[in-house]
Amino acid sequence: MRRYTSRMATPNLLMIPGPIGLTPEVLRALSEPQRGHLDPNFMQAFARVLKRLREVLGAPQAQPFVVAGSGTLAMEMAVANLVQPGERALVVNSGYFSDRIGAMLELHGAQVTHVRSEPGDFPSLDEVERALASGRFKLMTVTHVDTSTGVLAPVEALAKLARTHQALCVVDGVCSVGGEALEQDAWGIDVAFTASQKALGAPPGLAALLAGPRAMEAWKARTKPVAAMYLDFAQWLPIHQAYEAGTPSYFATPAVNLISALDVSLGQLLEETMPARVARHVRLAKAARAAWTALGLEPVTKREELTAHTLSAIRYPAGVDAALVKHVAAAGVNIAGGLHPALKASSFRVGHMGAVTPGALLETVGALERGLRAAGHRFEPGAGVAAVQRASM
Repeated sequence: MRRYTSRMATPNLLMIPGPIGLTPEVLRALSEPQRGHLDPNFMQAFARVLKRLREVLGAPQAQPFVVAGSGTLAMEMAVANLVQPGERALVVNSGYFSDRIGAMLELHGAQVTHVRSEPGDFPSLDEVERALASGRFKLMTVTHVDTSTGVLAPVEALAKLARTHQALCVVDGVCSVGGEALEQDAWGIDVAFTASQKALGAPPGLAALLAGPRAMEAWKARTKPVAAMYLDFAQWLPIHQAYEAGTPSYFATPAVNLISALDVSLGQLLEETMPARVARHVRLAKAARAAWTALGLEPVTKREELTAHTLSAIRYPAGVDAALVKHVAAAGVNIAGGLHPALKASSFRVGHMGAVTPGALLETVGALERGLRAAGHRFEPGAGVAAVQRASM
């Protein structure tokens, strides 16, 4: 099995929850001479990207859309095409990005209900089912992994509840797709969206959305036009169908080099295979958690089954504050501070997704140890590194 490195051509190892480090092959694809968007080689690469996304998400029946933009654009594309003013939407809320999709739904005229929990926890299935039973909802949204809390949602069970109550299930997979188990067709997910810069292992700048048959039917049944031309499936569907057929077509210029880089990263992902990739992320996450425990650190997540495998959200120990992030950077590794408003001053985050290796995790934990020591935290020197080594054997 080919081994990849997440080391980038920058002074520090990049271990934030996205964008992540890129493999040399992806970087080479990104730096290829510029092609036109109707170049035959590019058209073939775009067609492969659409096919490979279906494979990654287990969604052979879905219609993929890949559009220049961030994960936030993919989020709004889902919202804009599926809801009309006055329709009801349920947000199963696990953090910052659940709040964001709720705000988007309201901007597009939906009547929004949130099922919430405290940061680091997740609503129970009973709570969600009671909410779904309280009235007819057009759709239910779930953040698979909320980047602000590190919470991993039980998407399969939630999608089943949505289907039972005849609501479309929309999954924010920005921080999960390519690193966590997700089977769109088998689990009954109607829309899954993601972005290029996280576990898919490509540069930032591409939004990806896969709409299943029920979602496409709901879009076709709209009685009012989509109120944003750039987001409208009607503009993009013939373009994507043309690229898959190898036929020139145009609506807006695609991000040619970014799509070429994504083509390479998806090829690497599928070469590894999704089951092997998910298993690798689980092993790395367990090793990371062993290190945090050995260093006397506590996760933000309340329960182990809620803990994501693509990143860790960790509470600062007593006497340590956000200066820790700078101390770790001085030791050669970039990690991220808190994002959720309730956790911003009390937590930090470490990404471990994509092509990251045990060696990169060891380097990260070593830098974290040096940063904690500089911040005045007391622990057994080398305890975190030893924990990763034991877990990685």
